Amino acid sequence: MSTYNDSKGSSKTEAGSIHETSISSTDTALAAPVPELNSDSEATFGEAFEAAPEAIALADAMEEATTATEWLENRNVPKVSIYGVPFSRMSMDETMEYLTNVIEAKRPSQIITANPIMVMMGLEDSSFHRMLCESDLVVPDGAGVVWAAGHVGHPVKERVPGFDLMHRLFLEGEERGWSAYLLGTSQEIIDEAAAKLQAQYPGTRIAGTHHGFFGEKEDPEVIARIRAARPHMLFVARSATTQEPWITRYKQELGVPLIMGVGGSFDIIAGRLKRAPVFMQKLRLEWFYRLLQQPSRFRRMLVLPQFALKVIRDKEKVTKPYEPR
Repeated sequence: MSTYNDSKGSSKTEAGSIHETSISSTDTALAAPVPELNSDSEATFGEAFEAAPEAIALADAMEEATTATEWLENRNVPKVSIYGVPFSRMSMDETMEYLTNVIEAKRPSQIITANPIMVMMGLEDSSFHRMLCESDLVVPDGAGVVWAAGHVGHPVKERVPGFDLMHRLFLEGEERGWSAYLLGTSQEIIDEAAAKLQAQYPGTRIAGTHHGFFGEKEDPEVIARIRAARPHMLFVARSATTQEPWITRYKQELGVPLIMGVGGSFDIIAGRLKRAPVFMQKLRLEWFYRLLQQPSRFRRMLVLPQFALKVIRDKEKVTKPYEPR
């Protein structure tokens, strides 16, 4: 920036001595000629003036990140252990408050919306179980998990469905200027879902989309695209066996504040599948409605009664530390 010389409000004699004048310092400063700005000075001043809003925004973002980080460090999330998996007992509103601070803190975090099928997968696969336990937050998506928590005497406040949670995050993003990247399913379906989400939540920018049919060789390219988009949120819809492990593997490299698996949510948003009526959701029969639409899920759904019988049989063992086989 240009440098300006300050007038002292004094005059020099021929002998070089300094005498105070009768003019006040303020009057002298006003009376002093203002140095002319050359083209270089004007350019430098203009660049600084244009950069000022960005600098202020950066400072505000850093302050928000610091505040959010401190909030998270002081927040003790109530949890219940179901076969070693630490499920959050927070309500939807409390979960939203927590995740808002997660995003503002700008630290890569994996949010898992878990159900009984995933718990049972963890009991058979030690690496999958470890992944569930080491994620940043596990919310009770499945009705079976809500029932199990109540059955062992540590009830959660309510079910937190991943589909509803994603919509709440998009809604919050409108007020906070967040952006989201959608990854998974076919390119046609993901683009249809993106268009509908953008129309429903115009304040939350869709930073990009990419289909989910890619292998390990394509991982670097997909990750590079997501990093270049710099979204606040990344929603991933891939198969049950690859979705969460992929997020866990690349969470730090992706650098996205909030990464969450959403299963078949994009198919519902795009209109390819229908969500269960509200009354069936309240009766905790959403899984049955989905089975009617996708009979191929029958074998997978057999795990639900197995989970219930195991919880009833194991009783107090359900909440004790668990080491998978």
